[in-house]
Amino acid sequence: MVSRSQEEAKAAREAVASASASDAEKAEMLMEIAMGMQQKPKSLDDLIEAIKLYDDAVHLCPETEGLLSARIKARMATAQMSVPSNDPGYLEGARDSMNSALEALRIQGTSEEVAEAEMNLGLILQNLASYNRAPITDSISAYQRSLRTFNAQKHPAEFAILQNNLATAFMSIPFSDERSKMREALAVQAFEEGLKVVTIVDNPSEYAMLQNNLGNALQYVSSSHRVENGFRAIEAYDEALRVRTLEDTPAEYANTISNKANCIANLPDDPENPEAGNPENLKEAIRLYREARSVFNKLGDIHKVEAVSGALEELETEMFGSSQPLSNVHKINQ
Repeated sequence: MVSRSQEEAKAAREAVASASASDAEKAEMLMEIAMGMQQKPKSLDDLIEAIKLYDDAVHLCPETEGLLSARIKARMATAQMSVPSNDPGYLEGARDSMNSALEALRIQGTSEEVAEAEMNLGLILQNLASYNRAPITDSISAYQRSLRTFNAQKHPAEFAILQNNLATAFMSIPFSDERSKMREALAVQAFEEGLKVVTIVDNPSEYAMLQNNLGNALQYVSSSHRVENGFRAIEAYDEALRVRTLEDTPAEYANTISNKANCIANLPDDPENPEAGNPENLKEAIRLYREARSVFNKLGDIHKVEAVSGALEELETEMFGSSQPLSNVHKINQ
């Protein structure tokens, strides 16, 4: 059975083929149609068909149009990296497309085009590193090349995203204990550098992303100031939640309150008297986890429902001496 996406792609090809235009112009038409399918995909088929249209555009593009071909390949790479899959094949295709694009962009493209391509290449390589298909250091190098153009003064939003990506890359490097502390310090520093150039008014999504991830870094950093860092992390999560609301961004909201729950469950109620324990913080952590689980369940994110449920079971056992309340999880999941 032919899908809606396939029918739309077929109609687009036929319309472009019958147009009175040069091959370069037709290639550009196909690229623009693919971009439209990619930007607001209604299904996975939209992304797949967009990739096929980009590929058609690359093959149609004359050899004399190297810059146009590179721009099409760069766009195709962003579509390939967006395909949700446990198979790294799409990511490997994205890496190949972006590397091919960069060969021409470095010669003929603008500095901003090159920086954007390097930033996307870094993200592709970072994702491939999780499959052991690329060294994480290659991702870091791509981000650092991008920062030569996307600096804090002229491109604050891109600079902030790059600092966030650099920090998460640093956090994923399996160093020795001694170098691990340096890596964690670099990650916290990168998040804080990003936050120096974005504001909640002008760059709300980037601001919230950095605050959430700064909270994560502070929560897990190896330090003798664990409690102090924990309360700093709570402040960062609360800042993120000024932007990430249940109404506007439910998935991001649930991620952040889940992170906050994990953090607050490990903090004393009174930092001046930690020996008194944390029954109030445990209650609040349970409340946050239950809310996060409910949101993830409504969104159909089963993996996160299961992860939150596991953490919730541990807390409820610690708090109540029984995991009985968790029986509701199975009913909700069904």
